[in-house]
Amino acid sequence: MLFALRDEAYATFQAKLTPTVDESLFIGVRVPEVRKLAKEIKGKPIAATFLQELPHKYYDENMLHGLLISEMQDYDKTIEATDRFLPFVDNWAVCDIMSPKIFKKHKPMLIAKIREWVKSSETYTIRFGIEMLMSHFLDDDFMPEFLEISATVRSNEYYVNMMIAWFFATALAKQWNSTIPYLENNRLDRWTHNKTVQKAIESYRITDDKKVYLRTLKQLEKG
Repeated sequence: MLFALRDEAYATFQAKLTPTVDESLFIGVRVPEVRKLAKEIKGKPIAATFLQELPHKYYDENMLHGLLISEMQDYDKTIEATDRFLPFVDNWAVCDIMSPKIFKKHKPMLIAKIREWVKSSETYTIRFGIEMLMSHFLDDDFMPEFLEISATVRSNEYYVNMMIAWFFATALAKQWNSTIPYLENNRLDRWTHNKTVQKAIESYRITDDKKVYLRTLKQLEKG
């Protein structure tokens, strides 16, 4: 079904954006087409069978897998499927495509699960946990203590640290007063700190006067 939707030029393009995956593993299905397929087969026996077939060979299969999880309606089954799939996620795009709709209805249980995910040794499990924290806990359900969840993560992995920076830049836009002390007090490692400042300055959601102040917080490189 995925090969029937193949666009070889798109496969080449997508491979350049996802350098952690071998180019030969891209079928070349555009994301809207994968989303459409996920909606067509969700809840059907073919989807249930597919979700049990891990690991997959192709990047596009993993994208479909993540989108099928996102469509699940039972929280416990969604968590089970997510935990089963995350160890096989090997790139940022598959990680970031997953956004289970059911999570927004189970915030207390979700925050506990996020705390577990960010303690993982797996790059994309940590990234997914921080992404869920950013998606669900920076608005009405925000508590200042949630910032600590991301602030205490220490990793040498680019895709983890980039997500932490994205999280804090978003937190600055939504929860400035609670978030700015994390930069003022140098709570993040230098690279993540400076990337947070950069992304926040690039954000249209942060005012010009705040951007001026953020520029004063940039950390100089050693040496």
